[in-house]
Amino acid sequence: MKSRIHPVSRPVVFRDRAAGTAFLTRSTAGSGSGARVTWEDGRSYPVIDVETSSASHPFYTGARQVLDTAGRIEQFNRRYGTGASSAGA
Repeated sequence: MKSRIHPVSRPVVFRDRAAGTAFLTRSTAGSGSGARVTWEDGRSYPVIDVETSSASHPFYTGARQVLDTAGRIEQFNRRYGTGASSAGA
């Protein structure tokens, strides 16, 4: 690797505000506010608050929205007909 062209990677705690969880990982992002948190190992790390992570995102938690497909099909048929009767000659 070339020297001095890659950003510095350091340990950072990402705290999910929606789920109330936190995880320690390496990142090039810095804590803009200068906030720090003491982690489970007793060391102090910069903390970055995020709105959504894998702990709270619906794709990962399985809390996806259920679509009412039957209602949408009925609405389509009411609006545009069933197709057979409105085909015309």
